[in-house]
Amino acid sequence: MERPLSLKSRGQINIVLNQKEMKQTNEMTIKLPDADREKHYILEKIERELEELVGLKEMKRFIKEIYAWLYINKCRKEQGLKVGNQVLHMIFKGNPGTGKTTVARLLAKLFKEMDVLSKGHLHEVERADLVGEYIGHTAQKTRDLVKKAVGGILFIDEAYSLARGGEKDFGKEAIDTLVKAMEDQQHDFVLILAGYSREMDHFLSLNPGLPSRFPITMKFPDYTNDELIEIARKMVDDREYVMEREAELKLRDYLQSLKAERSENFSNGRLIRNIVEKAVRAQAVRLLYLGKYDRETLVTLTKDDFKMEKLLNERK
Repeated sequence: MERPLSLKSRGQINIVLNQKEMKQTNEMTIKLPDADREKHYILEKIERELEELVGLKEMKRFIKEIYAWLYINKCRKEQGLKVGNQVLHMIFKGNPGTGKTTVARLLAKLFKEMDVLSKGHLHEVERADLVGEYIGHTAQKTRDLVKKAVGGILFIDEAYSLARGGEKDFGKEAIDTLVKAMEDQQHDFVLILAGYSREMDHFLSLNPGLPSRFPITMKFPDYTNDELIEIARKMVDDREYVMEREAELKLRDYLQSLKAERSENFSNGRLIRNIVEKAVRAQAVRLLYLGKYDRETLVTLTKDDFKMEKLLNERK
């Protein structure tokens, strides 16, 4: 069985996050001596944020391991020992709504706290932000974005789209400029390329020199139905609503029906957010016609407020 965190050839790290393996892997817990807890306030701070996230068990484990690695390297440096080159460029693979941007944002905070990055911000871009309209335009746009990202993380969503146009497409120019930036800005810049697993594998295969520049690959699985229901509960609670039991059962049945037809573009948490937002709007219309505005009615989402059939039609 492939380990969730394994060292690949040329020092590359491959994190496999799939549900079957997660059940067989003990969640990593770092039990610190009481005397050391004050030293590791950064870890405790990050762990509190991690606890707010639904699922992502192996990703939480990985972030703790990253912290331990950075901390021990810092200790080794203080003792005059050799420290490995900390290249932290990453590939994120997975469907939309699986937590890729959230994890990237947490990593940016961690790297700032650990003095790996000077600013710790996350700069999110896509193909349109990088690719220009004429020769030379793309390189300049890409350099400008890298400049904005220095001190933090440049997160490129749907990165595989940079290779869709073939040899004459300006996307190749963006890739070449990014590769140069990775060499020039080695110590205060992290690049994360994200996208669907299959498309990212194809993208990396088109440029044999590219995979070796990204020592860490993270695979984000789809959420389970139980996790999606938990996400829905949290979203509803954050908006100061409650779901009736029948509403939750209707949502669960809908998610179960999607499981059989689940495609590569299943949008996970994004789908749940859309469902909840549509339910809130549907409830507003329903209450307007009923003319009922007491507190209990205002906070309750019923099964009739969840219009999943319409959402299913919109997806097709």
